[in-house]
Amino acid sequence: MTAFDLVIRNATCVSHRGIGQADVGVRGGKTAAIGDLSQAAAGQVIDATGLHLLPGVVDSQVHFREPGLEHKEDLESGSRGAVLGGVTTVFEMPNTKPSTTTAEALQYKLDRALNRMWCDHAFYVGAAAENAALLGELERLPGCCGVKLFMGASTGDLLVHEDETILRVLQSGSRRVSVHSEDEQRMRDRKALAEEGNVLSHTVVRDDQSAIIATQRLLRLARQAGRRVHVLHVTTADEIELLARHKDIATVEVTPQHLTLAAPDCYEALGTRAQMNPPIRGAHHRDGLWKGIADGIVDVLGSDHAPHTLEEKAKPYPASPSGMTGVQTLVPVMLDHVNAGRLNLQQFVDLTSAGPARIWGMAGKGRLAVGWDADYTVVDMNASRTIEDGWIASRVGWTPFDGRQVSAWPIGTIIRGQRVMWDGQLADAAAGQPVRFNDTLRAHG
Repeated sequence: MTAFDLVIRNATCVSHRGIGQADVGVRGGKTAAIGDLSQAAAGQVIDATGLHLLPGVVDSQVHFREPGLEHKEDLESGSRGAVLGGVTTVFEMPNTKPSTTTAEALQYKLDRALNRMWCDHAFYVGAAAENAALLGELERLPGCCGVKLFMGASTGDLLVHEDETILRVLQSGSRRVSVHSEDEQRMRDRKALAEEGNVLSHTVVRDDQSAIIATQRLLRLARQAGRRVHVLHVTTADEIELLARHKDIATVEVTPQHLTLAAPDCYEALGTRAQMNPPIRGAHHRDGLWKGIADGIVDVLGSDHAPHTLEEKAKPYPASPSGMTGVQTLVPVMLDHVNAGRLNLQQFVDLTSAGPARIWGMAGKGRLAVGWDADYTVVDMNASRTIEDGWIASRVGWTPFDGRQVSAWPIGTIIRGQRVMWDGQLADAAAGQPVRFNDTLRAHG
């Protein structure tokens, strides 16, 4: 009789085998067996009858605002929302105050995360003209998931928008560079088109051409530099078609909000709570993003969790900031789309675990298989629930999906074999760890 630390019994597992009922045994924080373990001894047993066991969901774009903007969010509250929503790993963005552009700033975040972050985590280093020559070293530091490049201004002061500097960034280092792709000059030229109090004009200032032109520039410069890029929060049908022709160097992210909401309805219903960068656009572009998922052009889902307080959001446009919560609602919103037939569970798993593992080379994560980290997202695909502001753990306490009824729900979050959340209840203490990456294992052991 083989003993396990944990056995999850009678789960419907979604893995390389397909979808089917099995038991899963965990030992030493890793998946040790999949099959019939009804006779196995275990320190802990979870009966998952009627539940689906997925590889741990990775949210590869969150803004947890620490340091400097903790009135909106911090590493503890943001990661608490993550695990309450079934997310086991996050990659956190560098546009904090100060920005994460140095080794010291990165280490500060890692130190702050220790015993405070509920989920596993890695941090981006922000690209800037001042640190371009150092990015090849910075991207290889422990706990770093890569470099983030802002071609268009958003929250914070990180901006690299001139071709010469973008090229210098792309020529420094070798890991994939993640890019906010909006054309800064076009948006500056169109700034006067912002109508005070009319948030719908956000889609005019930051129009579809702002995104398309920037992505065209990015692909040209990436080819010139011979560098792989990851285009964040793609919002246009045109970019999906363009990026389909460059899959050898470019990977693609879309967000649940761009897949779910559409202009003008979302602005009429939500006002500035629907304001984000790049903007939520019309149904034509939303349909194009879904086609990108159907055709396999989209590689990952990221929430772009970017909280602002309701007081800040209440300012009349364009004084209102761009961004919304998302890490806690990614799983229920997207699984509701699964139940509606817009994608299937295998696609969801590919977009939220296998996809991130492929793109960033996560060591030991992204797969429900023997020898891999025992990171699992446990969901009830038949749970009818309503998303409410009161459920949101973020310091800002709101979601654009407030009042939305969904047909599936995250029941459990298990990280390296430890049950961190179950049925809305958290473990006694936060114990998230930095993610390791295949590209830098040799450098750091």
